[in-house]
Amino acid sequence: MTTRTPLRLPSLKLIGIAVVAGIIAGAAAVYIKETGSGNGAADMAAGECKASKDIATRIKPLLKGEVAAMVATDQPQRMTSIAFKDADGKPVTLENFAGKTVLFNLWATWCVPCREEMPALNALEKELGSDRFQVVPVNIDTGDDEKPKTFLAETGVDALKLYRDDTIAVFNGLKKQGLAFGLPVTLLIDDKGCLISAMNGPAAWDSEDAKALIKGAVGI
Repeated sequence: MTTRTPLRLPSLKLIGIAVVAGIIAGAAAVYIKETGSGNGAADMAAGECKASKDIATRIKPLLKGEVAAMVATDQPQRMTSIAFKDADGKPVTLENFAGKTVLFNLWATWCVPCREEMPALNALEKELGSDRFQVVPVNIDTGDDEKPKTFLAETGVDALKLYRDDTIAVFNGLKKQGLAFGLPVTLLIDDKGCLISAMNGPAAWDSEDAKALIKGAVGI
């Protein structure tokens, strides 16, 4: 049986990793304007993301406390080309979530902070998931679906759908863009498919700080 960390009381290990993540986020701020190639490359449609600058500006005061490691971008990028698979193995891109604000999260079963924050992501989806917002966690374990499915079942994650990329192409694509340095990686994408903030490292996504950030991004 997997030991579960209380949702509102992250372990000391998680807190320590989050501190390091905050330092990494500072570095990410330098690169968050970059674009790259491959899976996850930002669409070169800056005009379509012009209005997203207002959302990125609006959420900046909300990037504090438990989500202080998130970095708002000054130049929102279209991210709809990010591709992965659903639980049935069918291809999906972020274009499929058009009209929703998405908290996109890359995780793996071998990543300790990923495992610790997953119940909090599940709680966030339970409370705020709607036709306007969705948590989209993408597992990047190689091999078949057995390990991630077992992990989600053992930790009681019942509100999140299983999405997969066993090629790790999504992570590598985001790495080329300067958006991924390690796991977990979390992108906040608005309802137009434009990146408005990003972070490397874990967060207490069931916290009041996190919920305020999501509500600010959605506009509720």
